[in-house]
Amino acid sequence: MQIVIIGSGNVAYHMAKAFTLKGISIARMVGRNEKELSKISEELKVPYSTGPLEDADLYIICVSDNAVEEVSRMITKKDCLVAHTSGSLPKEILAGEYRKSSFYPLQTFSRSKELEYEKIPFFIEAENETDKETLFELASTISSNVMESNHEKRKYIHLTAVFACNFVNHLFSKAKEISDSQEIPFGYFLPLIDETVQKIHEIDPKLAQTGPAVRNDLRILQLHEQLLKDEESLEIYKTMNHSIQKMYEL
Repeated sequence: MQIVIIGSGNVAYHMAKAFTLKGISIARMVGRNEKELSKISEELKVPYSTGPLEDADLYIICVSDNAVEEVSRMITKKDCLVAHTSGSLPKEILAGEYRKSSFYPLQTFSRSKELEYEKIPFFIEAENETDKETLFELASTISSNVMESNHEKRKYIHLTAVFACNFVNHLFSKAKEISDSQEIPFGYFLPLIDETVQKIHEIDPKLAQTGPAVRNDLRILQLHEQLLKDEESLEIYKTMNHSIQKMYEL
């Protein structure tokens, strides 16, 4: 099967790497950023192009959500399968007369971070059983965690991921701002972060909650609020504590 990956960002890189590590040949990577494509090509030994798309059996679109529809119009071949990797978009966003599908990897991707691809959940959707089986087989070559999911379910998967990953990472960034402001090495907090994440592998997150809000320790909450001089951080602190207290009916 001739596979073309469209894109040059983190998702495109990791999809290409996951495939090549399993011996799945990528016919070509196509995108506008020649500098990034050249780096990927040199590392993974995958040919690349910034020009017109060549014929393929499967095109995997790995671009930002707001560019998926535009990029999909570049594919004029009709007898092919096209998949996007978005968690939020329906397969119908793909604007062509080809067969439409989605191939969503549930993971946060950074170019410099190694990943265990076999642990990444993949959610697939296609217009017919044959294409569904093709994508399922392809994803199963990479991962041991492959599921079918329609767009309605996938929207909630992505929303959950934003809470569990993007928001949490933003709080890590805000925490580092506070530690940096007091010249406290952020590395001191890594064992705490690691234990917090590891704990929810064994305990329901709601049961694992600790801290002054769940204890309803008003003295400590007020002390922390006094320490926060930045209005944005203070608002986040109050909002998070209110949410915790509401969850535990305090």
